[in-house]
Amino acid sequence: MLELYSLKKSFGQVNAVDDVTVTIEAGQMVGIIGRSGAGKSTLLRLVNRLIEPTNGSILFNGRDITKLWGRDLRLWRASCAMIFQQFNLVERMDVLTNVLIGRVAHQGPLSTVARRFREEERALAVQALDRLDLLSQALQKAGTLSGGQQQRVAIAKALVQRPEIMLADEPIASLDPANATRVMDALRKINREDGITVLVNLHTLDTARTYCDRIIAMRAGRIVFEGLPAELTRERLQAIYGIDGSDFELDESVTSTAIAPLTTSQSRQKTMA
Repeated sequence: MLELYSLKKSFGQVNAVDDVTVTIEAGQMVGIIGRSGAGKSTLLRLVNRLIEPTNGSILFNGRDITKLWGRDLRLWRASCAMIFQQFNLVERMDVLTNVLIGRVAHQGPLSTVARRFREEERALAVQALDRLDLLSQALQKAGTLSGGQQQRVAIAKALVQRPEIMLADEPIASLDPANATRVMDALRKINREDGITVLVNLHTLDTARTYCDRIIAMRAGRIVFEGLPAELTRERLQAIYGIDGSDFELDESVTSTAIAPLTTSQSRQKTMA
C-alpha cells in the first residue's frame, strides 16, 4: 500500500503539489488526469524521490520513504520504476543493454558501465523483451526503433528492476494511436499478471476510462476527484478542467467527445481510430 500524507512541493511561490493525501491499494492501476501544469508529473517524481518534498510524508507498506538515503534510496527507486514520456534510453546502445541498465541499482554503476551482467540478469532481460514482443530487436540499436517500440523497451527496462510499483509519466503522449494502444495494453497486462501497482499520468480521458481501475484528477496541485471512471460525471469534469457552460475545447486532447460518457467499447474504438 502506498500512502501520501499532506504531500507538498513548492517551487518558489508556486505549489506544484499542494497538500495531497491519498492511499493507493496494492495491485491497482490508477490513472492521474488534469490539465497541463496540474501537478501530475511532480507527484510521480515525489513518489520516486527524484525530487524532494517540501512537506509531508510518503509511506509504502508502513515504511517512510521520505527518510531513505544512499543504497536504501537507490533500491526504492528500483522497486518504484519510472517510465518517462521521452523513453530515457541510450540510443547508440543495443536494446538488450538498455534493458540491462535497469539493474544498476542492484549491482552498482561501475558494473553497469563495464557491462558486466550476470547470466541470470541477461535471462531476465530476454524474458522481459519477449513479454513486450521485442525479442527479435534485442541486438538492434535503440535509436533505430519506432517511438512505440522504444517505449516498450523502457517498460522492459522497468520490469527487470523487479518493481512493486510502476510510475508512467505521459507514456503515450508522443505516440500514434496504434502504438499508444500497444503501450497501454502492455502496462495493463503487467498490472494484471504481475500484480504490480501502476500509476500513470494520462492526457486523454478516454484512455484513462478504458484502462484504469481508479482515476485521480488534479487541479492546481490538489486532488479534486478520486474514484471510479464511471463516477466522472460531466459536472465533475467541468470542475476538474475549469470550464463553464458548453465550452469543452480543452487542451491535452480533452475535447467534447472525450468528456461525453464513454463505454469501454466506445473508448477502445476511439483509441484505435
